[in-house]
Amino acid sequence: MAEPRKTTSRTDTSTEPQRRGRHRADGGGRHRADEPDGLSVWATAQSTGPVQRKGRYVAESVKHPARMLPAIAAHAIAHYTQPGDLVLDPMCGIGTTLVEAVHAGRDAFGVEYESRWSDIADANIKHAHAQGATGRAGVIRGDSTNILSLVPAALTGQVALVVTSPPYGPTVHGLVDPGENGVRKSDNTYNDGTDRGNLAYRDLTGLADGFAQILAGCKVLLCPGGFVAVTARPWRKNGQLVDLPSAVIGAGVRAGLTPVDRCVALLAAVRDGGLVARPSFFQLQAVRKARTAGTPMHLIAHEDVLVFQKSDVG
Repeated sequence: MAEPRKTTSRTDTSTEPQRRGRHRADGGGRHRADEPDGLSVWATAQSTGPVQRKGRYVAESVKHPARMLPAIAAHAIAHYTQPGDLVLDPMCGIGTTLVEAVHAGRDAFGVEYESRWSDIADANIKHAHAQGATGRAGVIRGDSTNILSLVPAALTGQVALVVTSPPYGPTVHGLVDPGENGVRKSDNTYNDGTDRGNLAYRDLTGLADGFAQILAGCKVLLCPGGFVAVTARPWRKNGQLVDLPSAVIGAGVRAGLTPVDRCVALLAAVRDGGLVARPSFFQLQAVRKARTAGTPMHLIAHEDVLVFQKSDVG
């Protein structure tokens, strides 16, 4: 692998780690189980993804095959951190976690394997600062399964919160391109297929093993009592259910983290006591085909948010 390329926006978080606030689930930090806002259902899709990103992210952001809803990252950051804290996304893509962190007055850094996406993440951070975001952020280009070789040792024990999502691959995501020969997918892969190092190209077992490596490195970077929030959802491949959330829980436990919460981040809007689904074209098409064939499939209306914590003793 080539030498990792590191790019930064504004002040580089690797040179001046500053920590403010505490992160203990026993009342010393932002999150407490008995707080009124400690809801297990997050209303994160009251507006669509494009509406949430409009003007807040550069136009090229739409090309990424698996963009986290900004409201999901923002909710996790607001709930599990305090202003001035340090947030990490080890698979940061176009930088959604980083953008929402700096807008909320947190500092952040991310690691991204694909140079195409790290460049867009950098542009999104600069755009956030142009809009008045006060947090500092940077992006490191490299393979986060070796995250401790990429991140300066000075950041060990400094991260308050990790927010990330494992890659789903081309089965779930993509853009709709209508053409003369019918509708087809575009921008549903992380690269042109020539570099198979991305976890998206592994089977579920390989993906879970690689993700466990990433989480083990994140544990070292977390402060005592720090949190990890991972969004994941199951999908179907060749008609079979792929249970990614369970695989993520197993990866977190193998990494030495303690599962402390399992929340629902809605991908549907709440309207008059009901849910308004916001499915992709391909998800809607798959469900219609399954129902026509007699399989009672339903549209996916949420992602699981799997929350882990590092113990106070390491």
